[in-house]
Amino acid sequence: MEEHVTPEPIMQLGMAFWGSKTLLSAIELDVFGALAKGPRNGATLARDLGLHERSARDFLDALVALGMLDREGGGHYANTVETGLFLDRTKPSYVGGLLEMANARLYPFWGSLTEALRTGEMQNEAKGGDDFFGTLYQSPERLKQFLGAMTGVSMGAAMAIAEKFPWDRYQQVIDLGAAQGCVPVQVALRHPHLSGGGFDLPLVGPVFEEYVASFGLGDRLRFFPGDFWNDPFPDAEVYVLGHILHDWNLEEKHTLLRKSHDALPEGGALIVYEAIIDDERRVNAFGLLMSLNMLIETPGGFDYTGADCSSWMRQVGFRETYVEPLAGPDSMVVGIK
Repeated sequence: MEEHVTPEPIMQLGMAFWGSKTLLSAIELDVFGALAKGPRNGATLARDLGLHERSARDFLDALVALGMLDREGGGHYANTVETGLFLDRTKPSYVGGLLEMANARLYPFWGSLTEALRTGEMQNEAKGGDDFFGTLYQSPERLKQFLGAMTGVSMGAAMAIAEKFPWDRYQQVIDLGAAQGCVPVQVALRHPHLSGGGFDLPLVGPVFEEYVASFGLGDRLRFFPGDFWNDPFPDAEVYVLGHILHDWNLEEKHTLLRKSHDALPEGGALIVYEAIIDDERRVNAFGLLMSLNMLIETPGGFDYTGADCSSWMRQVGFRETYVEPLAGPDSMVVGIK
């Protein structure tokens, strides 16, 4: 064995769930919200969070070592710039919704990944059935958690889409499968001439409207209830499919792309965004892991490369396509009719 070769990277990856679960528990306990007003003494913070004295110091110092907290003189803990901005639930920049769902749902389900790899069957609440969304949406609490998670995973991409797409050429945008409406909100905030809204199942409506109203955009963005398998799409010049296409098998992907194409006017655009896998399938580990998450969560869903999506778009009639990076692991594939 060569001297410079060590097992360290293997061990770090294999035990990475330790750090992940420490962060997820910190979010569940609202550590970052407790520190939002400023640094706190460790003993006081532990008492207010309800931590047992045996574990409190190790837990808080582990968050320091993981880069999620700062510790100042006298044993006072504080949020970092990043956790103060993105993990304080009172701020519109909060992205912890996805991590809340990861803690409450995905963490235990991923314990069955080996079974999923052997059987090809999902491992979540709908295990043994095939209606994941119907099962999930039966609980108002889980529905709201899921929709908040979609905002968390989409915020960076939404802000990038608002900046990078040529919105000056269009007047109306509809997000298909809009969840809370993160994308149309960010686009409308950046481009006052735009109107439109979100299309999703009727149960989503109140959550969408509450979120949109919190930004003062209720006069420009409205909710359109419907099922994108059975109902016509609202009229728009731009459709968005964000973290939607990967939920479905190949035939269903083609159906959604074809329906979007057919509903658009000439010159209209479809934006598909999610953790698009790099064409060589070597770099975007998050996109590949997200595809494994679709194995856990859906009967037939999978993630894909930009070349895959562009090819599917052209097959259903889009005359022009291009791929553009957004934020983090996300990219958008744009089709022009």
